[in-house]
Amino acid sequence: MPQLTPLEADVEDVKEPDGLTRREVSAVREHLKFRAAVVYEIIRAEGESELSRRWAALWWSGIAAGLSLGFSFLAEAWLAAVLPMDQSWSLMVSNLGYSVGFLIVILARQQLFTENTLTAVLPVIARRTPGWFAALGRLWGTVLAANVVGCAIFALFVAFTPSVSAEVTAELKVIAKHMMENSAWEMFIRGIVAGWLIAALVWMLPSSEGGEFALIILITYLIALGDLTHIVAGSAEALYLVFLGDETMWNATFQFFFPTLAGNVFGGTLLFAVLSYVQVREEIDPAR
Repeated sequence: MPQLTPLEADVEDVKEPDGLTRREVSAVREHLKFRAAVVYEIIRAEGESELSRRWAALWWSGIAAGLSLGFSFLAEAWLAAVLPMDQSWSLMVSNLGYSVGFLIVILARQQLFTENTLTAVLPVIARRTPGWFAALGRLWGTVLAANVVGCAIFALFVAFTPSVSAEVTAELKVIAKHMMENSAWEMFIRGIVAGWLIAALVWMLPSSEGGEFALIILITYLIALGDLTHIVAGSAEALYLVFLGDETMWNATFQFFFPTLAGNVFGGTLLFAVLSYVQVREEIDPAR
């Protein structure tokens, strides 16, 4: 930090009307947390940027995200294969692997459907015109399809190449079959909670001040620990079983995919995004 001249130091120590020096007022401003309206505007601006991106950019970034999120599935199996599963703490440790894919996707700024359910929907809620709704539909459809294609490529690679050991393959099956034990209703309800948590993660990231890594791990670890359902991460698991012939495409589609998709959208958009908008509506648009 550069040294202040005597004159500059005197200016910094001048008392403001509230009794604080200018240096102290500056320190207060540096430590102020973002108001909810500021966080909203940051996320809304990101949403507008995403809505304006070209189809090809969204598509390839979405495929990359699907491939990356497959590592949540694989990292869990890797950990489970080397941990003593007769110990009660082993499952808690192996669930940490679920965070790996999300760390790659979010820190690499790849297109993930459950992030777009919050960022892209905020400008649409504010504008509410047919053009904005059409842009949202284009974004959601492109990113979701690309995410699933990426997951399918990852699942095919793991299922039909010698990329993992027999021990890891066994754990992959255990993890995927455990998810598919949920009924469609359970997929939906657990998907609501997962959608809310991912939306909360997106909302908290602008205020994390360098703590993004720990925050992503914490929130996504809770999703794994609670056996919650995520439309993209779960697609890698469901498709893996389908490719191996251990599950039908019908069950993967109607027992897992559509109920989880509905739950994630409901939790992330209809609950979190709408409530986030309502709490700041008067600050960002006093006329409403």
